[in-house]
Amino acid sequence: MKEIVELIAKALVDKPEEVVLTETIREDSILIELSVAESDMGKIIGRSGKIAKAIRSIVKAATSKSDKKVILEIR
Repeated sequence: MKEIVELIAKALVDKPEEVVLTETIREDSILIELSVAESDMGKIIGRSGKIAKAIRSIVKAATSKSDKKVILEIR
């Protein structure tokens, strides 16, 4: 799952080398924390959060058969 988010994030930003992802696996969920350069934050969030919502939808669709809930935090 981490790889999908990383691929999308690096394609959207101007500084792909500053994209950092951490994945924490818990009993009932997977937490993915996405961190990008301050200047690229708007490109990841988008207008009214539309890009962030789209990324979350893709992650949710990719894990639809999994028992664990995936949480994406953008920092």
